[in-house]
Amino acid sequence: MMSNRSISRLIVIGLRLTGIWPDSSYEIVVRCIWIVIMVFGQILQYRYIIKQISCGGNLTNVIDGLSTALPYSLLFFKLISFWINRRLFKNMLMEMSQDWINSSKFNIDAMINKTKLAYRYSKLIMIVYAIAVFTYAGVFLEISRQNQDEEFNITSRQLLIKMDFPFTYYESPLYEYVFVLQFFQLFSNASAIAMLNALIIILIFHVGGQIEMLHEALENIFVKNHKSLRNVVKPLIDLHYQIILGSENIENLFSYIALMQLLCNTLIICCIGFLIIVALNLHMNIEELINILLFYIAITLEAFVFSYAGEYLSNKSLSISTSAYGSSWYLLDPRDRRIIILLMIRSQRQLTITAGKFMDLSMQTFANIIRTSASYISILYAMY
Repeated sequence: MMSNRSISRLIVIGLRLTGIWPDSSYEIVVRCIWIVIMVFGQILQYRYIIKQISCGGNLTNVIDGLSTALPYSLLFFKLISFWINRRLFKNMLMEMSQDWINSSKFNIDAMINKTKLAYRYSKLIMIVYAIAVFTYAGVFLEISRQNQDEEFNITSRQLLIKMDFPFTYYESPLYEYVFVLQFFQLFSNASAIAMLNALIIILIFHVGGQIEMLHEALENIFVKNHKSLRNVVKPLIDLHYQIILGSENIENLFSYIALMQLLCNTLIICCIGFLIIVALNLHMNIEELINILLFYIAITLEAFVFSYAGEYLSNKSLSISTSAYGSSWYLLDPRDRRIIILLMIRSQRQLTITAGKFMDLSMQTFANIIRTSASYISILYAMY
């Protein structure tokens, strides 16, 4: 597989460890391991939720279990989608590598700047999720220690992830083994979620770098030196076509993932918001509240990343028409002029990422998620 300058080494490692990177070693084995781990974990998580509902358990426990089960279900859906669309993803990577080769005809500084910016955002996303995981585990251990100091009851030991095991787990050293396995699962799942969120940012910024190159090429048209369609206009049209093709590939890969993302994020944000309100009303300790807030920030960031990606792509694509109109197209030969006019007309159709082909991703979509979640929180709190 050819190298790709747009994707950082950290993301490539994550793609290999999840069986997504094309033609990687032990690809099938890695996928089978993920399927076994995810299916086993999901069964135990939903067993806990069903048990709480059937036994008439506390609504807080049901929502707490649901808020941790849904992100893993969403991750499982994302992995399956990437595995099914592995040929499309491989073609995208090959086209991105070819874009770097073709960019030698233009000023490559815009592509490099966007790639560096994508690297920074990728690291930031990974750091946020890593902090959330280690803080969650640290607070859990601190709360467990405080409970043991007050009144130790071995049967009241809590799990890091809400699951219903078919065996007794609270006796040592089995409890410690289960805790380590759950922490490993939590860290690996959070890393995979962060990696896939960073991936869409990288893909979007790659297209954004190409659009920046097109802007600069349109602004630097010198009519007296450009009389040949082949030498000037044709590379611009080819670059615009690659931009359209790249955005369509992103849309085909992420459309249904985005739909599930919006639905799950709405429910998860609703559940976590409800837990925050309950924690404030019950005057829980500051450690538990911080734990919930970090989880809320991580999930909200996930919804924001997809919405921002759609908003960024839409605005960037529409700016091509403005840039083309601001160039010296009217001084070109009639033959070349018509082609630039067609580029303006085509660029007025904005490039978007949709959620299931029926709703564009934008910051308005993110605002709707927060607004809808707040409405559901009020309903849950009224039932509590």
